Amino acid sequence: MIDLFIPWLFVGMPFAGALICLAVWSDPYRVKMMAIICSIINFVSIVAAASLIPIATTSDGLLPLYVLPIAAVVSIIGQPVHEQHRLSWTMILVFLGLGMGVLTTGNSFGALCLIALMLIIMFLLYRHHTTLWPISWRGIGSFAVGVVGASLSLVAEPPIASVASLATYAVLLPLMPLHDGYLTALTRLPGSLPPFIVVLLPVLGLHGLATVMPTMPNEFVGIVSFMALLSSLYGAIKALAQSRVRLLLGYGSVSFFSILWWFVAGAHQATPRAAVLAGAVGLAIGGLLVAWQVIRTRYGDDVDPQAISGLAAAMPKYAVLFSLLGLAAMGLPPFGVFAGFMGLLLTTPPASTIGLFIALTAWLAASWYIMQMVQQLLFGTRRPDLRYADLRHPEFTSLLIVVLTLLVLGLAPTSLYAPDQAAPTTTVLERSLAWTR
Repeated sequence: MIDLFIPWLFVGMPFAGALICLAVWSDPYRVKMMAIICSIINFVSIVAAASLIPIATTSDGLLPLYVLPIAAVVSIIGQPVHEQHRLSWTMILVFLGLGMGVLTTGNSFGALCLIALMLIIMFLLYRHHTTLWPISWRGIGSFAVGVVGASLSLVAEPPIASVASLATYAVLLPLMPLHDGYLTALTRLPGSLPPFIVVLLPVLGLHGLATVMPTMPNEFVGIVSFMALLSSLYGAIKALAQSRVRLLLGYGSVSFFSILWWFVAGAHQATPRAAVLAGAVGLAIGGLLVAWQVIRTRYGDDVDPQAISGLAAAMPKYAVLFSLLGLAAMGLPPFGVFAGFMGLLLTTPPASTIGLFIALTAWLAASWYIMQMVQQLLFGTRRPDLRYADLRHPEFTSLLIVVLTLLVLGLAPTSLYAPDQAAPTTTVLERSLAWTR
């Protein structure tokens, strides 16, 4: 009986927190604190339940359940207290509850939660746009495709249901040509929602792939593999042409997630190591978005990144954490992105050498753009006309949580996120380093 109650507890707790936020709406500080407390309680309850009671999961393991509350806490803490941010803090709790519904409940209710999530995002994208980031009908249209796909998966029979579901997951775990919704959400959602969305959508997309991919015909999987390689190159090339940081990070992450699609299609399944890569890439990009949000808070939303330099000497705490996040996003050890990528490479033999070469080329290109962005901001001439102010305590805490989580993902035993896997005391990083030697 208690096994049936636990998933609804995970779903209901964030919604209860959102209602409390509405009750204290007049005080932005209390809204922020309530959102943080509810996210932490949600994480603690998941850890406690996973250790005491077996929780049914798909083949992507328990990691998605752990990652989402952490991403919620990071996104909320990093945002300064202001009445304009109350909506984003409350919506993070709503999205967290819907995400838990997708991950822990049955297929029908999970699909309804997914439909509700995408409809709310479409509404927010329609309402929140600026002259700098005008409304994107292509992005809204991508989520509309996702809604139609999720709806068809409820009423249609295979293979139509499987193909429709795959289209939905291509919107969430961005894959060309359905990646516009992800990019639009990353650039136009208000407040602290983008650093959370960059984790939420790919995690839910991979969770769905873990269910549908084993049922796909081999011929169709071959098409997905080809599109994944094409999408990875497309994301890397588009990142080269971007001057806006959020678009650069968006296209770079599309390249990374497309490589994940290629691995999943090659293995015909989504493993816990794929969940490590999805969660680590999402957290690393989310952390970089929070770090860029620090710059926007100080210099404005329309600041040109080319005009900011010399932060390393004037903002040492920011420089250290920002550098670590850049290294983590590039896929260097001992962080989770490296562990996830090498774990997939070791357990999923590449379908072709040419495909592996293309994937690695796209990965290196996207990583180079990220490091170039970090170098541009931290080094160079210190400008006397800029007001330099290092991290405040909430900002420092937010970025530190991301760095520590990425370290845990890289160093933790496999049993932490895949209790039924073999060799529970061996970390992915240890196997990866042994392989490279």
